Amino acid sequence: MKYKYCLILLTSLLSCTTNFEELNTNPDAPIDVQPSLLLRQVIFDYGEQMSYEGFVAGNLLGQYFTAIDFNLFDRHSLTEPQVGGNPWPVLYTNLRDNEIILDKARTNATFSVYEGPALIMKAYMAAALTDMFGDVPYTEALKGKEGIVSPVYDEQQSIYTGLDGILDNLEKAVSALENYEGATPLEGDILFGGDLNKWIAFANSLRIKYLMRISGQLDVSNDLQAIYDEGRYISSNAENAVFDFTNTEPNNFRIATARTGDFNLFIMSETIEEILKEFNDPRIAVFFRPTANEPDAFAGLLNGPDASQLSISVADYSLTGTIFRERTGDLDANFMTAWETHFLLAEAAERGLINADAKMLYDMGVRQAFEYWLTEMPEDYLLEGPAAYGADGQDKIEQIITQKWLANIINGYEGWIEYRRTGFPELKTISASLNNDLIPVRLPYPTDEDALNNENFTKAAKATRGNSVNAKVWWDTN
Repeated sequence: MKYKYCLILLTSLLSCTTNFEELNTNPDAPIDVQPSLLLRQVIFDYGEQMSYEGFVAGNLLGQYFTAIDFNLFDRHSLTEPQVGGNPWPVLYTNLRDNEIILDKARTNATFSVYEGPALIMKAYMAAALTDMFGDVPYTEALKGKEGIVSPVYDEQQSIYTGLDGILDNLEKAVSALENYEGATPLEGDILFGGDLNKWIAFANSLRIKYLMRISGQLDVSNDLQAIYDEGRYISSNAENAVFDFTNTEPNNFRIATARTGDFNLFIMSETIEEILKEFNDPRIAVFFRPTANEPDAFAGLLNGPDASQLSISVADYSLTGTIFRERTGDLDANFMTAWETHFLLAEAAERGLINADAKMLYDMGVRQAFEYWLTEMPEDYLLEGPAAYGADGQDKIEQIITQKWLANIINGYEGWIEYRRTGFPELKTISASLNNDLIPVRLPYPTDEDALNNENFTKAAKATRGNSVNAKVWWDTN
């Protein structure tokens, strides 16, 4: 009797697997996706998610904001991300989708217009990944269909300078865009509306950025000079690689819809308070709100407070500005801008890497940064005081980086990354550090890697002193 039941069950199971794929496929589900839809998805998802990450985590590491509760990340316990602090899946998800675009562009001539933008986005996201974590899976990443489920970790230097690396892909992107002769327009482009020349300028601005990032390790002066002399980089705010958030859903900045309690976790840091007040900088009223207790006062708090040991009243400190919540239509998801490009070129000129007028480039960057943040620059801002280039023995490199740091508020983890490279602006020892009073210089690999890619994770962790947040990445010579 048992045998008969087993035979019936076995027969049923076998019959259920006949034509299984056909019977279990949703006839209404798409089996392919157009690159235009994927391009829009990659740009928007990366921009939206990393803007949020920048607000809730990057701005803590860069000491723009302080978190007054749920703030283990602000106290530099980075293995315990709370409100944010885990950009790894954001980056790899979008790198995966971008790789689909790139594959379609290279295997279907109809879609070849997407090759240049896909290469640029790949370079951009790979740079963000390696700049935050150091050595990461790259050449073997995203190859599950080829049977590679445990990718090796590539060294950061090769990710930057190797074949199909960041700099190589940007050069290939420019060539692909210049040589495109097809009739198919670039659709799904929410950065530039399909303007290929603006994508070329974007690629060249990124080349400037990443050449400067590795300039402490390699001589990049010839490449930088060639790009500067050619002049095809983002030079005005009209050419910025940004997309606008809206004041209403679904495309508003995520903090606009956060609970009041969550929004009130983030207040002005003491670091940015001192810098903005030293410069007498009117952008303080854009980035922050006056305190509730003193409507004409702006006040910040030292990063990393231990909420269990302090009595903190939000009313005593400045919450983040209305541009991040009530009027997000004035806020951008920021990929690359004219002011960042000019600050990078000013630094290159000041360091003797290019032959150019550093002061002119610096002044241009400051003006464009004020314009970008919808703020009228005081007439004497660049003529006297701490923002005047080289005045009163000011350290010119520090001035350049500090102005770039100010304008980069919310731009992912950029302020923290550039602090690590340059040492500017001088960040503070935080209030209740969980990292021995050290400012972290990399993000730790997520614990999922230990479980899913253990052998390669173990090697990478060993190379970073046990996955330490205090182990410098390759380009960090500061």
